[in-house]
Amino acid sequence: VRDTRRLVGIQVRISGKRPADVSDLVLKTTDLMLHHRGRGGGSVVAALDGVTIGVHRGECLAVVGESGCGKTTLARLLVGLGRPTAGDVILNRLSLFDGDREKRRSLRRQVQLVFQDAAGSLNPWRRVGATVAEGIKVHRLAVGEAVGVEVVRLFEEVGLAPDSVDRFPNQLSGGQRQRVGLARALAVGPEVLVADEPLSALDVSVQTRILELLADLKSKDGMTVVLISHDLAAVRLLADRIAVMYLGRVVEVAPSKAILSSPAHPYTQMLLESVPEADPNIRTRSAVIYGEPPNPASPPKGCAFHPRCPNADASCQTTRPQLKTVAHGHDVACLLVPESG
Repeated sequence: VRDTRRLVGIQVRISGKRPADVSDLVLKTTDLMLHHRGRGGGSVVAALDGVTIGVHRGECLAVVGESGCGKTTLARLLVGLGRPTAGDVILNRLSLFDGDREKRRSLRRQVQLVFQDAAGSLNPWRRVGATVAEGIKVHRLAVGEAVGVEVVRLFEEVGLAPDSVDRFPNQLSGGQRQRVGLARALAVGPEVLVADEPLSALDVSVQTRILELLADLKSKDGMTVVLISHDLAAVRLLADRIAVMYLGRVVEVAPSKAILSSPAHPYTQMLLESVPEADPNIRTRSAVIYGEPPNPASPPKGCAFHPRCPNADASCQTTRPQLKTVAHGHDVACLLVPESG
C-alpha cells in the first residue's frame, strides 16, 4: 500500500493548482486508425479502430484498459512514432504528419514520450547523461558547456544525483532509469508529456516518487499529460479525465470523478469493481470480466464487448455502438445507455 500521507499530498498539489483555462485543446486525434496485415497477406488487425479524443491544455488525460486494447499504439502515434492508416494527430491545430521533415521535427519536439520499458529505451553502451543531452543538441537548445549544465539541472529536477550523468543504464535501478527517461523527455521543453505505463515494474515506494514528479510537472509547470496506465490508483490521483479503451476503440470518456463514481459502460464498471480494496477489513464483492478479449483479427460483429457483457441483448450482436453524450462531458459507446435529452 502506498504511503497515504504522500498520496494525499499529491492530490492537494494537483487540485490546488489547476490551470485557469482548460478549454483549449492542445492535442487531439481524429478518427485515428492503425491496421496491420498478418503474415503472408493474412487478416487485417485493427490496433486502433477510429479513436477520437482531445486533451485540454494543462490537464491530465488517463487512457486505461486491458493489455492489448491499443493504449501503447495510441501513445506512439501521439508522438509521431509511425504513421496511422487513417486519421490524424493534431497538435496546436497542426498535423503531426504533414509538412516537410524540419517542420515535423519542430512540431514533434512539443510532445514527448516516456517509454514503458525504461531499460529497453536506453542505449546500454551510452552514458545516460549523453542520452539526455542528445535532444538538446539536435534541437540546438544549448551549445558547448551549457549542454552539460542543462543535463545536470534536468537530473536534479527529476531527483537524480548530478554524478548519475556518467553512469550506464545497467548501473542504475529501475526507478532511476525511469527518471532518466523522464529527464530525456523534458530536455526539449515539450508542451505535452505522454507517459506510457510509467509505474510498471517499479516497487511501491518508487512508484510514489514517480507520481510525485508527474504531479509537480502538472501543477507547478502546467504540463499537459497523457497517462497510459492500467493502475487505477494512479489514475485516480493524477487524471482530470479518463478515456477507457477496448479492442482499439474508446468506449467511454468523462471527467475522472464521473467515471470513478458512476461509470456508464459495463466494461468500465467491471474494470473498477475488479480493483481489490487495500483495506483488508473492507469486504467487497468484485465483479468478474468473463472470458478473454476477442481476437483483433476477427472481432465480434456489433459491439465488440457483447460476448463478455452480462447486459447484452440481440441488438448488441449486430449494431456497432458509437460514442454518444449521456451527461455533460460524459460520452459512452453503449446501445443500452440512454442518450442525454
